[in-house]
Amino acid sequence: MTPEHQPSVGTSWQVRIIQVFVVVVVIILVFVGLTRTAQRLASGISNESTATTTIVAGNEVEFEIESGSSASVIGSELVTAGVIADAAEFQSAVRSRGVADQLKAGTYTLVTGGELDELIDALVAGPLPTDIYTVTVIEGLSIDAVLASLAEQTPYNAGQLEAALINGSVDSPYLPEETPEGSDDVVRWEGLLAPDTYEFRTEATPAEILSTMADTLAQRVSGQDWSALEELDLEPYDGLIIASLIEREAKLDEERPLIASVITNRLESGIALQIDATIIYALGVNRGEVTTADLEVESPYNTYLYPGLPPTPIGGVRIDSIEAAAAPAETDYFYYVLINTDGTHGFSRTLEEHNQKKEEAKEAGVLTP
Repeated sequence: MTPEHQPSVGTSWQVRIIQVFVVVVVIILVFVGLTRTAQRLASGISNESTATTTIVAGNEVEFEIESGSSASVIGSELVTAGVIADAAEFQSAVRSRGVADQLKAGTYTLVTGGELDELIDALVAGPLPTDIYTVTVIEGLSIDAVLASLAEQTPYNAGQLEAALINGSVDSPYLPEETPEGSDDVVRWEGLLAPDTYEFRTEATPAEILSTMADTLAQRVSGQDWSALEELDLEPYDGLIIASLIEREAKLDEERPLIASVITNRLESGIALQIDATIIYALGVNRGEVTTADLEVESPYNTYLYPGLPPTPIGGVRIDSIEAAAAPAETDYFYYVLINTDGTHGFSRTLEEHNQKKEEAKEAGVLTP
């Protein structure tokens, strides 16, 4: 090697000094960065675990969980949003349930001050799809009225919904094989679609909507103990028919089992039920009062003319009426009549007692003379 290509001692020493300096600076920067990160994490954990607030219950709040958020961060943000009062309690609950890593990202509509377990369930299930709508069907409606109500609340008209029922797209274990005399095929579905509030995706078909309602009703019926009716040689479908009569007759929840007892007592004794609600159903119109002429309407639903139960339910029923039909009160009542404008009925063992209560109700202006 020639002299001009050999490194000088001075140059080598300077290079080493620079290298050492660079290494020291890097070490210092890394140390400072790690220290600050640790401080931030410690501060964050401390703040999240102790975050509390006073909340106003019952308000709807839009709440977003960002992807990758820890349970502690979510708890702190829930406190900030006023959804919960104590982040530490939230963190403890998700840890005890083992779902701390199952809280799903997304945008939620939450209610402030609700049950903590229900909130955690919602966050584990994930946010509801935004392309959904709510449908509410009330109790006591005939099948035609149910379809009309659905037509107002879904993308489908009554004809499309009815077609799904009668073309076999929807099924129920309680669907009768035969159509009642003088009725349309859709009447077989009377009372088999549970009244309730439902949520459906916008792409849900008529069959999917109606199947959800039919399945809900079937579960409510199958969940009862029908042994009391079996003693009368009645089946769960008969119990559903009784429930529909209770639904139309009862105004007060506590009277449902009593009205059920009147129905079962009369069935057991072979006495015609003589329930005005069946006359109204047979007529297809409610004029507010059943006349003597109405009692002669020719229909299998006329329980004044024909003993026993009508061939199908006469409307949709709530769970309370199903439960009452499955477990009638033990009474010796055979009659009831409205005696108060608040919906109270007077129950009687004999026709004489019944007629006396009717006269009293007329004098009080509850019944038309």
